[in-house]
Amino acid sequence: MKYLLSYSPEVREALEQGRAVVALESTIISHGMPYPENLAMARDVERIVREEGAVPATIALIDGRCKVGLSDAELERLATSPEAVKVSLRDMPIVLARKQLGATTVASTATIARAAGIDVFVTGGIGGVHRGAPGRAEQVWDVSADLTVLGRTEITVVCAGAKSVLDIGATLEVLETLGVTVLGYQTDRFPGFYTRDAGFGVDARVDTPEEAAAIIRARRRTNIPGGVLVVNPIPEADALDPAELERHIEEALSAMAAEGITGKAVTPYLLARMKEVTGGRALEANLALVKHNARVGAQIAVALSRQS
Repeated sequence: MKYLLSYSPEVREALEQGRAVVALESTIISHGMPYPENLAMARDVERIVREEGAVPATIALIDGRCKVGLSDAELERLATSPEAVKVSLRDMPIVLARKQLGATTVASTATIARAAGIDVFVTGGIGGVHRGAPGRAEQVWDVSADLTVLGRTEITVVCAGAKSVLDIGATLEVLETLGVTVLGYQTDRFPGFYTRDAGFGVDARVDTPEEAAAIIRARRRTNIPGGVLVVNPIPEADALDPAELERHIEEALSAMAAEGITGKAVTPYLLARMKEVTGGRALEANLALVKHNARVGAQIAVALSRQS
């Protein structure tokens, strides 16, 4: 992997100097939001990370290389190109060999970030165990590679929980099985992306970046495989009503099943439909939580760099 890495000058210098660096995924740019909101979001998130004293490293596959830190022109290319491929782990060899434009998911971003020596990765929400369509009896076994990567990769992921369209309980069970430590940032509850409480607890609550950093460092000393998930609830003013949200999710899952949407097309489909049925409020919530995660993630990265 290291032979495929290509660093921006800013990221390379920060890593060499032992400064805080925050990895950022690129699928949220290419597939998670429409243009021009996606480009504005990408720029705002990088700005927020810098404001908190860390260096942003947006990750993507470009011209057969794993790019760690993108130029503004590369961010714009991801935001506007219809040819950007959504890249999870299994897709990486194909996209690299064909030198396609690849937008990395949580799983592939975390893998590249760890290979690059980056400790903290910020995203919107992780993937997990998908629900079945309402009213259908057949068993669904659609589990995101995000979970298996978290179970074997020494990295800290800061997010707003798992996406609301997932089976949160089953997702947490898999995280427990994989030995991933789940910390709630200023909360005792596991958030559900658009909502602040998905109905489940966390392994421990932390109230400051320093407290989170201390637990992350303690886990490293144990040499236990896998990472730490820091869940940071969406700001209360931007959260959606849980009852209304659940109704929209069930309708979206039924429509998705009727249209035969499967695999990597599921999350972009559901996010787009949620934006539509909520009159744009879901997109506004998504933007708010990503920016909030960037600020908290950068603070944790800075605290980790101070304790190193």
